[in-house]
Amino acid sequence: MTVTTKIIKCLVWDLDNTLWQGTLLEDGDVQLADEIRRTVVGLDQRGILQSIASRNDPDHAWNTLEKLGLSEYFILPRIGWGRKSDSITEIIAGLGFAEHAIAFIDDQPFERAEVAHFHPEVHCYGADQAPTLLDLPEFSPPVVTADSRQRRSMYQARFQRDAEQASYQGPDEEFLRSLEMVMTIARATESDLDRVEELTLRTSQMNATGIHYSAETLQSFIADPDHEVLVVTLTDKFGPHGAIGVILLERRPQALRIRLLATSCRVVAYGVGAALLRWLTDQAHHTGVHLNADFRTTARNRMMEIAYRFAGLKTEQCACLTGTETTQAPADAEEITHLHLVPTAQPQTSTMRIDAVDLALR
Repeated sequence: MTVTTKIIKCLVWDLDNTLWQGTLLEDGDVQLADEIRRTVVGLDQRGILQSIASRNDPDHAWNTLEKLGLSEYFILPRIGWGRKSDSITEIIAGLGFAEHAIAFIDDQPFERAEVAHFHPEVHCYGADQAPTLLDLPEFSPPVVTADSRQRRSMYQARFQRDAEQASYQGPDEEFLRSLEMVMTIARATESDLDRVEELTLRTSQMNATGIHYSAETLQSFIADPDHEVLVVTLTDKFGPHGAIGVILLERRPQALRIRLLATSCRVVAYGVGAALLRWLTDQAHHTGVHLNADFRTTARNRMMEIAYRFAGLKTEQCACLTGTETTQAPADAEEITHLHLVPTAQPQTSTMRIDAVDLALR
């Protein structure tokens, strides 16, 4: 039986005699070993987040990290005099990760035991293991996508965004406009396939069918003139959200058929799903065809069903639907509902700019 290694999503560092050599409050001057810097940079490039749980003076420690050129690599740092298990509790809550996705590294056996007691699923490592972490399977994701390489900046932008939203006093629509969002809809290339496959696999609440498409299948669709594989990315004034959606379209004589629409749950509040459906409706209208959409009820995608119905897609008979069943995998054919819409021109959304391909052009 093959055992799948669970990849660590965030490593929490102790500072004294772990990240750096020496005790800051006693020695004053601490040193950073080259192999530790390589570990920090290497983990970051693999999309593994890093944080800090350290008993130290916060300002002094952070200034030292800045002097060492490392401060930018750490998110949600917890530097103070409380228990490290409490610091890790706060980091887990801030990231929204499961315990088993977190690792902690410290030179003191007592500190590792204290964290392990309160967080038994957190992986604990001794400081002597720091130079070799990059060689361990749990720190070696099988695929590193473009989004992985910018994961830290995406989370840093998210924290800034959340902080501004929490303090914003005006209407939600005004806040969304203030973000200066730009949504880009582009034809997927081979370099996008791993991230697109990941979206079809991991997105459940905002996935219209719950069907997983492998990178190989998506590649065949890219090469097929009767299909479009579109990848959706989002940025705002704080930084990138990365790839947040995928659309799989089939070009039919009388309709554009949405075989799959999946968006990341983390952008639901920004109205991405509604904006995409409005854009697809407008594209179908200007192409001169109807809009079809596949929908399959799953345990978690009620939100996507509501979005489809709100966009005007409904169950009704039309000649443009003839033959849709024959292009669906037999195992799923009976579960798929084929929705229909006669499209009209759509006004532009007021909360974001959309830079998109023209589906009328190939």
